[in-house]
Amino acid sequence: MRGSRQYGPDLTPPWKRNKPVPEVPAEPDLVVEEVTTGFCGAVVGCEKTSQGPCVTLEDRFGKRRMFPLQPRGFLLEGRVVTLVRPAAAAPAAARGPARTASGSIAVPGARARVARAGRIYVEGRHDAELVEKVWGDDLRIEGVVVEYLEGVDDLPAIVRAFAPGPDARLGVLVDHLVPGSKESRIAAEVSGEHVLVVGHPYIDIWEAVKPASVGIPAWPTVPRGQDWKTGVCRALGWPENTGAAWQRILGSVRSYKDLEPALLGRVEELIDYVTA
Repeated sequence: MRGSRQYGPDLTPPWKRNKPVPEVPAEPDLVVEEVTTGFCGAVVGCEKTSQGPCVTLEDRFGKRRMFPLQPRGFLLEGRVVTLVRPAAAAPAAARGPARTASGSIAVPGARARVARAGRIYVEGRHDAELVEKVWGDDLRIEGVVVEYLEGVDDLPAIVRAFAPGPDARLGVLVDHLVPGSKESRIAAEVSGEHVLVVGHPYIDIWEAVKPASVGIPAWPTVPRGQDWKTGVCRALGWPENTGAAWQRILGSVRSYKDLEPALLGRVEELIDYVTA
């Protein structure tokens, strides 16, 4: 039987054919999920075995498993991909300069600069730990200290006590800075010539970590009236220990690539502001 002009020789309608999936090199630290087992981890090795090319993944708890590089065998940020062996590593000079977790060019052997008078304040300890993990190297070279507020209610008094000026600029990162919120009213009250308040739209800094990096499909919606972090733990089936949950989330962050752009831009803006 001759194939139709529309469907081709196999007579399969276009919408039923398997769509090609992208091939992605299994580079170190790439976080993927194996489709049949659901095992999620970072690539720590890729090698030939008696069964063919395989990749080794390490999850957030340090557990390692090896999987064959089969077509359509992995999920990357929720999309099906085919992992392939990466090209041979180029010499260091060809690869370019080393980078920090924030993507900046690393300065080997650089010593921390004496702290500036300016400061960056963030809302809570988790915010400060995330900023340190991704931007810590940059902040030490620039001499910028990050402190946390334990909430924004006392921000007006803190700003008055800090007494910002031309040589002591103050930058503040606020969670859930959306129009009409309590946070937006406080931000408007303290913003000034030497104070910059910026924010991200997430209820909590946890949401600024990409779900795929944590190994979940999405951050759950928590009903109003519930503690958000506790509700997230319940929805994900995690123990209701927010401290342990945060360590699990923080451990999944290896670089700026694991964070949402809405947070990245705001932190970079604050660093530029206090170092201007």
